[in-house]
Amino acid sequence: MSFITLDEISSQPECWQRAGAFAADVAGLLPRAGERVAYVGAGTAWYMAECMAALREAAGQGESDAFAASEVPPGRAYDRLVVLTRSGRTTDVNRILAAVAGKIPTLCFVGEPDSESAELADAVIDLSFADEVSVVQTRFATTVLALTRAWLGDNIERLVEQAQQALQFRLSEEQVDTEQITFLGYRWTVGLAREAAAKFRQCTQSWAEAYPIREYRHGPIAVAEPGRIVWMLGPTPTRLAEQVRESGATLIEMTHDPMAELIVAQRLAVARAMKLGLNPDQPRNLTRTVEQND
Repeated sequence: MSFITLDEISSQPECWQRAGAFAADVAGLLPRAGERVAYVGAGTAWYMAECMAALREAAGQGESDAFAASEVPPGRAYDRLVVLTRSGRTTDVNRILAAVAGKIPTLCFVGEPDSESAELADAVIDLSFADEVSVVQTRFATTVLALTRAWLGDNIERLVEQAQQALQFRLSEEQVDTEQITFLGYRWTVGLAREAAAKFRQCTQSWAEAYPIREYRHGPIAVAEPGRIVWMLGPTPTRLAEQVRESGATLIEMTHDPMAELIVAQRLAVARAMKLGLNPDQPRNLTRTVEQND
Protein backbone atom coordinates (compact mmCIF):
# COMPACT_ATOMS: atom_id res chain seq x y z
CA MET A 1 0.00 0.00 0.00
CA SER A 2 1.24 3.48 -0.88
CA PHE A 3 0.92 6.44 1.46
CA ILE A 4 1.33 10.12 0.60
CA THR A 5 3.32 10.62 3.80
CA LEU A 6 5.87 8.01 2.76
CA ASP A 7 6.16 9.50 -0.73
CA GLU A 8 6.87 12.92 0.77
CA ILE A 9 9.42 11.47 3.19
CA SER A 10 11.17 9.86 0.21
CA SER A 11 11.29 13.16 -1.70
CA GLN A 12 13.40 14.91 0.94
CA PRO A 13 16.84 14.36 -0.64
CA GLU A 14 15.65 16.04 -3.85
CA CYS A 15 14.07 18.93 -1.93
CA TRP A 16 17.20 19.44 0.16
CA GLN A 17 19.39 19.48 -2.93
CA ARG A 18 17.17 22.07 -4.55
CA ALA A 19 17.21 24.22 -1.42
CA GLY A 20 20.99 24.02 -1.25
CA ALA A 21 21.26 25.11 -4.87
CA PHE A 22 19.44 28.41 -4.36
CA ALA A 23 20.55 29.22 -0.80
CA ALA A 24 23.03 31.76 -2.16
CA ASP A 25 20.25 33.44 -4.17
CA VAL A 26 18.20 34.20 -1.05
CA ALA A 27 21.11 34.92 1.30
CA GLY A 28 20.30 38.64 1.21
CA LEU A 29 16.93 37.93 2.82
CA LEU A 30 18.39 35.93 5.70
CA PRO A 31 19.44 37.36 9.08
CA ARG A 32 22.62 39.40 9.04
CA ALA A 33 25.62 38.59 11.19
CA GLY A 34 25.28 40.19 14.60
CA GLU A 35 21.51 40.52 14.55
CA ARG A 36 19.48 39.22 17.47
CA VAL A 37 16.96 36.89 15.88
CA ALA A 38 13.83 35.03 17.00
CA TYR A 39 12.84 31.94 15.02
CA VAL A 40 9.18 31.01 15.31
CA GLY A 41 6.98 28.12 14.22
CA ALA A 42 4.23 25.77 15.32
CA GLY A 43 4.52 22.01 15.70
CA THR A 44 7.15 20.58 13.37
CA ALA A 45 8.08 24.09 12.23
CA TRP A 46 8.85 25.03 15.84
CA TYR A 47 11.23 22.08 16.20
CA MET A 48 13.04 23.11 13.01
CA ALA A 49 13.15 26.69 14.31
CA GLU A 50 14.98 25.36 17.38
CA CYS A 51 17.53 23.66 15.11
CA MET A 52 18.01 26.80 13.02
CA ALA A 53 18.51 29.06 16.03
CA ALA A 54 21.06 26.70 17.57
CA LEU A 55 22.98 26.34 14.31
CA ARG A 56 23.09 30.08 13.63
CA GLU A 57 24.31 30.93 17.11
CA ALA A 58 26.90 28.12 17.06
CA ALA A 59 28.19 29.51 13.75
CA GLY A 60 28.90 32.86 15.44
CA GLN A 61 26.19 34.72 13.53
CA GLY A 62 24.54 36.20 16.59
CA GLU A 63 22.17 35.53 19.45
CA SER A 64 19.30 33.35 18.25
CA ASP A 65 16.22 32.13 20.09
CA ALA A 66 13.36 29.85 19.07
CA PHE A 67 9.75 29.92 20.24
CA ALA A 68 6.46 28.21 19.63
CA ALA A 69 4.35 30.82 17.85
CA SER A 70 1.87 30.85 20.72
CA GLU A 71 4.61 31.53 23.29
CA VAL A 72 6.69 34.39 21.88
CA PRO A 73 7.48 36.65 24.87
CA PRO A 74 5.76 40.03 24.45
CA GLY A 75 8.06 43.02 24.37
CA ARG A 76 11.27 41.04 23.85
CA ALA A 77 13.71 43.08 21.73
CA TYR A 78 14.87 41.42 18.49
CA ASP A 79 16.41 42.73 15.29
CA ARG A 80 14.50 40.24 13.13
CA LEU A 81 11.69 37.70 13.40
CA VAL A 82 11.86 34.61 11.19
CA VAL A 83 8.75 32.43 10.87
CA LEU A 84 8.30 28.99 9.32
CA THR A 85 4.82 28.12 8.10
CA ARG A 86 3.89 25.49 5.54
CA SER A 87 0.36 26.72 4.87
CA GLY A 88 0.71 30.40 5.73
CA ARG A 89 -2.64 30.12 7.50
CA THR A 90 -1.63 29.09 11.02
CA THR A 91 -3.42 31.45 13.38
CA ASP A 92 -0.70 31.67 16.03
CA VAL A 93 1.96 32.49 13.43
CA ASN A 94 -0.15 35.19 11.82
CA ARG A 95 -0.98 36.74 15.18
CA ILE A 96 2.68 37.28 15.99
CA LEU A 97 3.43 38.61 12.48
CA ALA A 98 0.59 41.11 12.85
CA ALA A 99 1.70 42.08 16.37
CA VAL A 100 5.24 43.03 15.31
CA ALA A 101 4.35 44.63 11.96
CA GLY A 102 6.24 47.88 11.55
CA LYS A 103 8.28 47.22 14.67
CA ILE A 104 10.58 44.32 13.76
CA PRO A 105 11.65 43.22 10.25
CA THR A 106 10.09 39.84 9.47
CA LEU A 107 11.00 36.98 7.15
CA CYS A 108 8.64 34.13 6.28
CA PHE A 109 9.61 30.69 4.95
CA VAL A 110 6.33 29.52 3.41
CA GLY A 111 4.95 26.65 1.35
CA GLU A 112 1.94 28.59 0.07
CA PRO A 113 3.10 32.04 -1.11
CA ASP A 114 -0.47 33.24 -1.73
CA SER A 115 -1.32 33.19 1.96
CA GLU A 116 -1.87 35.52 4.90
CA SER A 117 1.59 34.90 6.36
CA ALA A 118 3.25 35.88 3.09
CA GLU A 119 1.18 39.07 2.98
CA LEU A 120 2.04 39.98 6.57
CA ALA A 121 5.80 39.36 6.34
CA ASP A 122 8.28 41.94 5.08
CA ALA A 123 10.22 39.32 3.12
CA VAL A 124 9.24 35.86 1.86
CA ILE A 125 11.18 32.78 0.80
CA ASP A 126 8.90 30.68 -1.40
CA LEU A 127 9.38 26.95 -0.79
CA SER A 128 6.24 25.83 -2.61
CA PHE A 129 8.27 23.10 -4.33
CA ALA A 130 8.52 21.43 -0.89
CA ASP A 131 4.87 21.97 0.07
CA GLU A 132 2.93 18.87 1.07
CA VAL A 133 -0.47 17.25 0.83
CA SER A 134 -0.01 15.29 4.06
CA VAL A 135 -1.41 16.30 7.41
CA VAL A 136 1.89 15.10 8.89
CA GLN A 137 4.66 17.56 8.03
CA THR A 138 8.03 16.26 6.88
CA ARG A 139 9.74 17.66 3.78
CA PHE A 140 8.71 21.32 4.01
CA ALA A 141 10.23 21.94 7.42
CA THR A 142 13.36 19.88 6.78
CA THR A 143 13.89 21.74 3.49
CA VAL A 144 13.93 25.03 5.41
CA LEU A 145 16.57 23.51 7.66
CA ALA A 146 18.59 22.24 4.69
CA LEU A 147 18.59 25.74 3.19
CA THR A 148 19.79 27.16 6.50
CA ARG A 149 22.59 24.62 6.72
CA ALA A 150 23.67 25.40 3.16
CA TRP A 151 23.69 29.13 3.97
CA LEU A 152 25.89 28.43 7.01
CA GLY A 153 28.35 26.48 4.88
CA ASP A 154 27.43 22.83 5.44
CA ASN A 155 28.07 20.31 2.68
CA ILE A 156 24.57 19.71 1.27
CA GLU A 157 25.74 17.23 -1.35
CA ARG A 158 27.06 14.99 1.40
CA LEU A 159 23.82 15.43 3.34
CA VAL A 160 21.77 14.46 0.27
CA GLU A 161 23.91 11.37 -0.27
CA GLN A 162 23.35 10.25 3.32
CA ALA A 163 19.63 11.00 3.05
CA GLN A 164 19.44 8.69 0.04
CA GLN A 165 21.20 6.01 2.07
CA ALA A 166 18.69 6.54 4.89
CA LEU A 167 15.87 5.77 2.47
CA GLN A 168 17.45 2.38 1.81
CA PHE A 169 18.23 1.60 5.45
CA ARG A 170 16.53 -1.63 6.48
CA LEU A 171 14.32 -1.36 9.54
CA SER A 172 14.35 -4.36 11.85
CA GLU A 173 11.29 -6.19 13.13
CA GLU A 174 12.37 -5.26 16.64
CA GLN A 175 12.24 -1.58 15.71
CA VAL A 176 8.85 -1.84 14.03
CA ASP A 177 7.45 -3.75 17.02
CA THR A 178 8.66 -1.29 19.67
CA GLU A 179 6.02 0.08 22.02
CA GLN A 180 7.87 3.25 23.06
CA ILE A 181 10.83 5.33 21.86
CA THR A 182 12.88 8.05 23.51
CA PHE A 183 14.84 10.23 21.07
CA LEU A 184 17.87 12.09 22.42
CA GLY A 185 19.62 15.04 20.78
CA TYR A 186 22.63 17.24 21.38
CA ARG A 187 22.68 21.01 20.85
CA TRP A 188 21.02 21.67 17.45
CA THR A 189 19.79 18.10 17.15
CA VAL A 190 17.53 18.39 20.22
CA GLY A 191 14.96 19.90 17.84
CA LEU A 192 15.39 16.92 15.52
CA ALA A 193 14.82 14.57 18.46
CA ARG A 194 11.59 16.38 19.28
CA GLU A 195 10.48 16.15 15.67
CA ALA A 196 11.26 12.43 15.50
CA ALA A 197 9.19 11.83 18.63
CA ALA A 198 6.33 13.89 17.21
CA LYS A 199 6.26 11.84 14.00
CA PHE A 200 6.16 8.59 15.97
CA ARG A 201 3.29 9.84 18.14
CA GLN A 202 1.32 11.27 15.23
CA CYS A 203 1.58 8.27 12.93
CA THR A 204 1.38 5.41 15.42
CA GLN A 205 -0.68 6.74 18.36
CA SER A 206 2.19 5.36 20.47
CA TRP A 207 4.18 7.23 23.07
CA ALA A 208 7.52 8.82 22.27
CA GLU A 209 9.62 11.34 24.19
CA ALA A 210 12.58 13.57 23.41
CA TYR A 211 15.29 15.10 25.61
CA PRO A 212 18.80 16.52 25.43
CA ILE A 213 21.18 13.56 25.66
CA ARG A 214 22.76 14.49 28.97
CA GLU A 215 19.36 15.30 30.49
CA TYR A 216 18.16 11.72 29.99
CA ARG A 217 19.85 10.40 33.14
CA HIS A 218 18.12 13.06 35.24
CA GLY A 219 14.89 11.08 35.49
CA PRO A 220 13.62 10.00 32.04
CA ILE A 221 15.86 6.91 31.93
CA ALA A 222 13.45 5.38 34.46
CA VAL A 223 11.14 4.36 31.56
CA ALA A 224 13.87 2.35 29.78
CA GLU A 225 13.12 -1.37 29.70
CA PRO A 226 12.97 -4.31 27.26
CA GLY A 227 10.71 -3.64 24.28
CA ARG A 228 11.55 0.06 24.24
CA ILE A 229 14.10 2.04 22.22
CA VAL A 230 16.52 4.83 23.12
CA TRP A 231 17.61 6.53 19.89
CA MET A 232 20.61 8.86 19.82
CA LEU A 233 20.63 11.80 17.41
CA GLY A 234 23.98 12.94 18.70
CA PRO A 235 27.18 11.57 20.28
CA THR A 236 26.56 8.87 22.89
CA PRO A 237 28.27 9.23 26.29
CA THR A 238 29.91 5.88 27.09
CA ARG A 239 28.36 5.48 30.52
CA LEU A 240 24.91 6.36 29.24
CA ALA A 241 25.17 3.69 26.57
CA GLU A 242 26.07 1.18 29.27
CA GLN A 243 23.11 2.24 31.42
CA VAL A 244 20.67 1.93 28.54
CA ARG A 245 21.88 -1.56 27.72
CA GLU A 246 21.71 -2.55 31.39
CA SER A 247 18.05 -1.46 31.45
CA GLY A 248 17.22 -3.93 28.68
CA ALA A 249 16.14 -1.19 26.27
CA THR A 250 17.50 -1.23 22.71
CA LEU A 251 20.08 1.48 22.01
CA ILE A 252 20.21 2.95 18.50
CA GLU A 253 23.25 5.08 17.80
CA MET A 254 23.38 7.50 14.90
CA THR A 255 24.99 6.20 11.71
CA HIS A 256 24.00 9.05 9.36
CA ASP A 257 23.98 12.84 9.42
CA PRO A 258 21.34 13.78 12.03
CA MET A 259 18.90 15.00 9.38
CA ALA A 260 19.32 11.79 7.42
CA GLU A 261 18.82 9.89 10.67
CA LEU A 262 15.51 11.73 11.03
CA ILE A 263 14.43 10.19 7.73
CA VAL A 264 15.01 6.73 9.21
CA ALA A 265 12.88 7.71 12.22
CA GLN A 266 10.14 9.05 9.94
CA ARG A 267 10.13 5.81 7.97
CA LEU A 268 9.89 3.83 11.20
CA ALA A 269 6.83 5.86 12.23
CA VAL A 270 5.09 4.94 8.97
CA ALA A 271 6.15 1.28 9.21
CA ARG A 272 4.89 1.08 12.79
CA ALA A 273 1.57 2.64 11.75
CA MET A 274 1.17 0.05 9.01
CA LYS A 275 1.98 -2.72 11.50
CA LEU A 276 -0.83 -1.45 13.74
CA GLY A 277 -3.28 -1.11 10.86
CA LEU A 278 -3.27 2.70 11.05
CA ASN A 279 -3.24 5.16 8.17
CA PRO A 280 -0.34 7.63 8.61
CA ASP A 281 -2.01 9.95 6.08
CA GLN A 282 -4.94 10.40 8.47
CA PRO A 283 -3.51 10.84 11.99
CA ARG A 284 -6.07 10.88 14.76
CA ASN A 285 -7.32 14.29 15.96
CA LEU A 286 -5.05 16.26 13.61
CA THR A 287 -5.62 18.65 10.71
CA ARG A 288 -3.12 19.96 8.16
CA THR A 289 -3.41 23.55 9.44
CA VAL A 290 -4.47 24.84 12.85
CA GLU A 291 -6.75 27.84 12.40
CA GLN A 292 -8.56 29.03 15.50
CA ASN A 293 -10.65 31.92 16.74
CA ASP A 294 -9.94 31.75 20.48
